[in-house]
Amino acid sequence: MSTETKIGSLHATARSDAAEKTVFKVLLAISFCHLLNDTVQSLLPAIYPLLRNTFHLDFGQVGLIAFTSTFTASLLQPLVGLYSDRHHKPYFLAIGMGITLVGLLTLSLAPSYATVLLAAALVGMGSSVFHPESSRVARMASGGQHGMAQSLFQVGGNAGSALGPLLAAFVLPRGQASIAWFSFVALLGIIVLADIGAWAKRRRATEPDLRAAPLASHVTGSALHSRVELPRKKVLWSLAVLVTLIFSKFFYLSSLGSYYTFYLMDKFHVSIQSAQIHLFVFLGAVAAGTFFGGPVGDRMGRKFVIWYSILGVLPFTLLLPYANLFWTSILSVVIGLILASAFSTILVFAQELVPGKVGTISGLYFGLAFGLGGIGAALLGKLADATSIGFVYHVCSFLPAVGILTVFLPDVEPARRKS
Repeated sequence: MSTETKIGSLHATARSDAAEKTVFKVLLAISFCHLLNDTVQSLLPAIYPLLRNTFHLDFGQVGLIAFTSTFTASLLQPLVGLYSDRHHKPYFLAIGMGITLVGLLTLSLAPSYATVLLAAALVGMGSSVFHPESSRVARMASGGQHGMAQSLFQVGGNAGSALGPLLAAFVLPRGQASIAWFSFVALLGIIVLADIGAWAKRRRATEPDLRAAPLASHVTGSALHSRVELPRKKVLWSLAVLVTLIFSKFFYLSSLGSYYTFYLMDKFHVSIQSAQIHLFVFLGAVAAGTFFGGPVGDRMGRKFVIWYSILGVLPFTLLLPYANLFWTSILSVVIGLILASAFSTILVFAQELVPGKVGTISGLYFGLAFGLGGIGAALLGKLADATSIGFVYHVCSFLPAVGILTVFLPDVEPARRKS
């Protein structure tokens, strides 16, 4: 009897090891597709100077382009997530990238400002379809290390956000029509995402545990046993605090992501190409910071990561408006590294507060991230028109102080370790 048990455990271990190798490949693939998706998404901020000169736009109109793209993403993502929690649709991954491809081609041929807004809406719509389902795939492939999986997934997106402006700096000087070259990036994403969608479908079809569980669960046995039950009011209050922290993070990042090139050109009189390279450096720091947040949260607790990533960046944001060009570059890297570590941790924290609703929570928080960034871009554009870009950076420097609200989050990690 004991020999049979040992043999069975050996087979189980072999199957587990094989699955882990396959899962890691899927994590890398979905992270790579996130890189492709966000490379395309980050083209919009990178080409704002080009669009402003081509269509003679003011800062308010530039902000409206950002708002249009991010508003369509934020409006649709929670709905897509809610629908996919109830109806598993792995082909949503490739469809989302296909919509983005149409938006890119429209943007490259846009004859008017209204068409630019339409193209921005399509790019945002493609992102709204891509993110909830891809976040679910990352959790399915996590092997129980949800923070690590989300960080790896997020770092792909942030690396793409950094890569977009760098590519734009060398490709887009040829004019608006050169945007069409980036459609090949979207096409590659469609091919890879179709394969990932087929993997997700096969995995659900061949594993009884996944077929029996709710579509959004995708958690390991250890995660199920460690779940902490909280009162409904406490869960809702915690989600509200997390939303407020998301507001602080993305409103501030909007000031850097959307207007950093203008800030550098206005204050330090650098060229467009130089400003875009500085933006690439900042976004590269954001990508690096994103990677470390999840694994550190898995080991040291998610609340700890949220504390230092939001409130800990405050001294550096307060210094930024007073720095010269050299120190502005240094401070932007430090800010990107620290602040970026928050999102994957906040997302996993929220998923654990509401188990069984991965798609809905992912859609809601990705939607809020895009939506708050878009609203921030529009409002900050109006504020810049009324005052100056420098004044915008003075106002935004106080936003990370909102991180003090982390004190109201429940201490779920100690309870989980005790159980």
